[in-house]
Amino acid sequence: MDHVRVAAVSRNYFNMPLWVGIHAGLFAAEQLDVSLELHEPIDEVTERLKDGRVQLACGVTEQVILDSERGGNLEIIAGNVNRLPFDLIARPGIRSFADMRGRTVGVSSLDAGSSSLVMKLFAAHGLEYPRDYRMIAVGPILTRWEMLQSGEIDAGLQGVPLNLIALDAGYTALASPREQFPDFQFTSLNVDAGWARENSALVVRFLRAFVRAHRWFYDNRETATDIAVTETGVDRSYAARAWDEYTAAEIFPRDADASDAAVQALIEISALIRALPTRARTSAADYINRSYLEKARAGLEVPA
Repeated sequence: MDHVRVAAVSRNYFNMPLWVGIHAGLFAAEQLDVSLELHEPIDEVTERLKDGRVQLACGVTEQVILDSERGGNLEIIAGNVNRLPFDLIARPGIRSFADMRGRTVGVSSLDAGSSSLVMKLFAAHGLEYPRDYRMIAVGPILTRWEMLQSGEIDAGLQGVPLNLIALDAGYTALASPREQFPDFQFTSLNVDAGWARENSALVVRFLRAFVRAHRWFYDNRETATDIAVTETGVDRSYAARAWDEYTAAEIFPRDADASDAAVQALIEISALIRALPTRARTSAADYINRSYLEKARAGLEVPA
């Protein structure tokens, strides 16, 4: 067995393909012993990948693009959240974007992740940052939900199933970003390009299991829901509703691939919002290395 360290963000539903790979024995079938580290700050996931403390990461795609523009060595080798599973949730009593003027939005990071989406959504309603509202970096969706409940923030993106829990508790959905941005590569499976080249056979084995995990997820509603309850602690009814939404909207790619259209949407939205004078690449394909995934698929009995 080869030991592989993988980092991901928090205990959220994004990690289901990794949890499936572990629980269903798909990584073990490839002779891989996968240790999954979960971190609250999204920046920590990327930093651990960059300095070699982990070999792979399911992390925020925008950070890979920003790293590349700064001369870094990170690349996307597979998909994860290819379509947005969020609602912009506000505290009870806040009914519209106009009510958010002068209030505080919690985001995962001011440099990447949910902040680009938040700024774009608010701008569509005539509110500009920082003139009309505040943003503070508070971490991923679990932290944002806790801070919404405590009143420390007034709104934040909440992913399935926490958005469903919030709506049932009387919170307000100001917007559903997937309606405005049908394709958006929020997170992806990322790697240091140099390490991947030196360990290409291991990367291909990991991706064979990763592809199988996606197929397994779509084919096993009840067992996938069991895994979600075990790993996230959410009520089973909400975990089942999460599976329903993720499969109906194909939020996880069935073939485990990243999406050129989704990465391109991310690039264009972040470029409109952020001052990026060093942006050298404008094509999504420049950030995606599919060579390992193609070899992984070739080794599977049934083509993707």
